[in-house]
Amino acid sequence: MAKRKTERPDPSSLGLPRVGVDSHAHLDGAGEDRAMATPEAMGAVLDRAAAAGVAQVGHVFLGPAAHAAGRELFAGRGEVFFLLGIHPCDAAKAAPGDVAAMETAFRADAGLRAVGEIGLDYYWDAGTAEVQKALFRDQLALARQLDLPVAVHSRDAAADTLAILDDLGFAGRPLVWHCFGGDAALAAEISRRGFHLSVPGPVTYAKNTALAEAVAGCDPSRLLLETDAPYLAPEPWRGKRNEPALLAFTAVRVAGLLGLEPAELWQTTGDNARAFFRL
Repeated sequence: MAKRKTERPDPSSLGLPRVGVDSHAHLDGAGEDRAMATPEAMGAVLDRAAAAGVAQVGHVFLGPAAHAAGRELFAGRGEVFFLLGIHPCDAAKAAPGDVAAMETAFRADAGLRAVGEIGLDYYWDAGTAEVQKALFRDQLALARQLDLPVAVHSRDAAADTLAILDDLGFAGRPLVWHCFGGDAALAAEISRRGFHLSVPGPVTYAKNTALAEAVAGCDPSRLLLETDAPYLAPEPWRGKRNEPALLAFTAVRVAGLLGLEPAELWQTTGDNARAFFRL
């Protein structure tokens, strides 16, 4: 029997107004995926996003060297704002002056709107946990010093992540739990501290019932949406390279879980992101 071909509709067909925000994307093609790292390819990606209703995109620079090398890729694209942080998986190779270099970058570039993604990752690199914790604390201190929002990466490390945030008195400060993939209990712990959750494409996957239940119980005023492009494309584009235009499918799924119209959820999460990042 021939395998049924997956229908992959154009996200612009969903008809969402241009008010959405992709709060977290690696537009230059993080890791080995460099297909978007030219001005021409970048422009096409952002034009498709605009057609699908995405008004603004948060691009993540993973370290000060990435920011210095890649800032000009986005020249003339005012819809892109920036996050800058040292990823926990890069903690062991971070240079002693990297956090100071981040401070310099933040003071010089008004497009940098948040410290992130920073945090702890025990899935890929549990052996560097203590180094990760120290770097996480240093970057949180920088965010406090500069009065900037924070985007947290936490994988298989929720307890330690929350413990550090509690120890440093971050409850009530602007912080988003990037690429939230936990259950309702973790969502409640994050929300109780006044933090935001950013919902990625896997919420559309049929087997992610715990994530769907967690999102269904969230206050929409605490939610952002993200692609984490080029990773984690939502259904019906799962398995393909993700990009901001595909955020529309995530929005439709989240709206359904919350009993809202997609356009309402799109507007709410877009407004949440604009307020969070002070756009």
